[in-house]
Amino acid sequence: MTAGTGIGASEYLEALQQAGVTDFVTVPDFVQLALHQAIEGGDSPIRLVRTCNEDQAVCVAAGLRIGGRQPIVVIQNQGLYACINTVRAVALDARIPTVFLIGQFGRENANLGRPTTESGRRVVSLLEPLLDTLQVPHWGLDASSDLAAMRAAFETAAARRGAAALIVNQPIAWH
Repeated sequence: MTAGTGIGASEYLEALQQAGVTDFVTVPDFVQLALHQAIEGGDSPIRLVRTCNEDQAVCVAAGLRIGGRQPIVVIQNQGLYACINTVRAVALDARIPTVFLIGQFGRENANLGRPTTESGRRVVSLLEPLLDTLQVPHWGLDASSDLAAMRAAFETAAARRGAAALIVNQPIAWH
């Protein structure tokens, strides 16, 4: 894997649609900017729901889920750190299935193709250990073939009645 070879936004849109996603609940994320633009451009039937912060995103997604929709919470790693208590309360304790699409903001090009836990930046290296500590199943998205995990994340969150996370390990490409 090299810098600039991220998975294309159109491929993410297709995977989201195949997973039955109805709502893209987000605090904008630089790593996933191309996907945000594709959603904003109306390239899919998925509804864009902007929120003020990550705590609100988790709660709005929970309400949508309770209402019978299939939302995804789209944030970056720093945002997940900011809303850990809400994740604990809503997705883990209240057991509301919640799927996160988390951009690895701050990942160095030199770390691509290596474990993120070896990154020299804590904002990157702590994400997977934190998810493990919270017992949140997670999948890394590095290549187009990894997008099959999108459906698995939703199935896992529903079966466990909890959280699951997909980690966008490099910026999403504009194609």
